[in-house]
Amino acid sequence: MDKSLEEALELISSRTDLAEILADGPHSLFGTEETCHSFDLRYTVHAPVADINIASDNEHMRRASIRVLEDLSSVCDRIGATRLVIHPGHIWGEEMRDAAARALDRSLDDLATLQREVDVRLAIENMGAWDICFFREPEFLGRLSALELGFTLDVGHAHVNSNLEAFLREGGAIHVHLHDNCGNRDAHLGCGEGSIDFSRVMPALPRGATKVIEPISFDRYERSLEYLRSLPAEQSLHRRAERAELF
Repeated sequence: MDKSLEEALELISSRTDLAEILADGPHSLFGTEETCHSFDLRYTVHAPVADINIASDNEHMRRASIRVLEDLSSVCDRIGATRLVIHPGHIWGEEMRDAAARALDRSLDDLATLQREVDVRLAIENMGAWDICFFREPEFLGRLSALELGFTLDVGHAHVNSNLEAFLREGGAIHVHLHDNCGNRDAHLGCGEGSIDFSRVMPALPRGATKVIEPISFDRYERSLEYLRSLPAEQSLHRRAERAELF
C-alpha cells in the first residue's frame, strides 16, 4: 500500500499472473480501474475495510455500505475480477450485538440479490479472534450456503480461532487467503513462519478455489511461495504464484 496501484501491479505482474487488489486507500478502484487494463493480470478484489460495515445497525450506514459493494461489483465485472472478498461486519459493543446481527441478515439478503445480477462471485471472509467481528465459526457457513453466497477461507484467521480443521472439514471455500501465525494473534506471517501445518492444509483446499498469499510484506510473499512449492503434497502451486496481496 506504500506504492501507487500502477507501481504495485507492475511489481506483481513480474512475479505472477493473479493479483488481489485491496480496493481501499491508494488502491481504491473508483476512478482508477483503467490501471487494471494496462496489465496482463487476472484479478480478485478485496472490498474496502476502513469505512464499510454491513452489520451496522444504522440503516443509513448499512445501505451505504451495500451501495459501495454494488458499485465495486460493477468495477469487478469490467476488469474481469473473479472474486470479491467481503468482510461480514462488526459491532462496537455487546449491547448492540442483536441489532447488528439483524442488520447483517438484511445485508446478506441484499448481497444474495446482488449476486444474481453480477458475474463476480461474492465471497464472505471468516474473521480472526476479535470479539467485535461476526463470522468466526464454521456454523456461519450454513447461512452463506442457503443464500448461495461464496466463502473466503482465511487460513490464518481460522488458526487463531482454533477452528481451522473444522473449516477444512466443512469445505466449500471458493477463495482462500494463505498466511501464517503462531495461534495467538493474526500476525500475517509468511507461510511456514508460524505453527500452521500447510502440508495438511493445502491438499484439503477445494481444487477450484483461488489461492492468495496474504502476508504483511512482499518479501514474505516470495518466501511463502518458495515454502509452499517445497511441500511434497502440494500440487496447485508447483509452477507459479497464485497471487501477491497489495498490502
